[in-house]
Amino acid sequence: MKSILIAGPTASGKSSLALALAERHNGIIINTDALQVYDRWRILTARPSPSDEDSAPHALYGHVNMDAAYSVGGWIKDVKRVLQDTDLTPIFVGGTGLYFGALTNGLADIPAIPDDIRSFGNTQRDTVGKDWFADILARNDPETYDNMDQLNPARLQRAWEVLETTGKGLAYWKSTTPPPLIRLEETLPIVLNWQVNPLNARIDKRFDMMINAGALTEVETVKNGYWHPSLPSSRALGALEIMAVIDGKITMEDAVIKAKMLTHRFAKRQRTWFRGKMSSWRQIAMTDSTSTKEILATLDS
Repeated sequence: MKSILIAGPTASGKSSLALALAERHNGIIINTDALQVYDRWRILTARPSPSDEDSAPHALYGHVNMDAAYSVGGWIKDVKRVLQDTDLTPIFVGGTGLYFGALTNGLADIPAIPDDIRSFGNTQRDTVGKDWFADILARNDPETYDNMDQLNPARLQRAWEVLETTGKGLAYWKSTTPPPLIRLEETLPIVLNWQVNPLNARIDKRFDMMINAGALTEVETVKNGYWHPSLPSSRALGALEIMAVIDGKITMEDAVIKAKMLTHRFAKRQRTWFRGKMSSWRQIAMTDSTSTKEILATLDS
């Protein structure tokens, strides 16, 4: 069986479909979510449960330290090792479009960013803000700057780090991109599509379940020694809001409302990405009544 790719917005039902396909095709489920890689985020990132992990082989879940500056480049290297070590059908599951893009389009081999440059960048981002990076990039690397998300502080910082480290911009490095690990035409690529209101209702229900399952305790544990707002791991949805509860700045009720709203916005960005970048993938229309059995039948047709 060729590789299977399952993309979809948060709370769209990707994990249950992956388990069914893993059972059917003797598969290994490979995490394709940028936050589920972190070791101390299980509840808040909706990582597969221990029982799910026992029911099928899983890879690249919770394998990265919280304080690591993990990136798509590190993920691609880890995926390569997984593929070399298994004969099972790879089933890539997640909502991080950038990871799917790197997997099927290739990723430039950019040198590692030294700790001192990253630390200085973190400081500038925290104290001065994204415009500091934007100004430098606009003057010194306009090709990269003109073709990136100029409102995204993390992307701006990353572009500056590469320019500062290598003397060449991200646009140059992308032009040297090697062949992809997996070619899209050699996969079964699936996108789970939801209408806005039903998906938002699922998001809200799942966040309530996270709170009941102990998300507050999980965030408290991370806060004590593993937390820095500039680290990639800090982007877990709801983390900042629950941190504010722990610090006595807002109530839990207000934190839940805000976290749900931010997750709705995140899901909207995911849907926009999938429409723009994955229009050629197999599109599966989802509703609350859609069963895994029905999806499998659709894929067989």
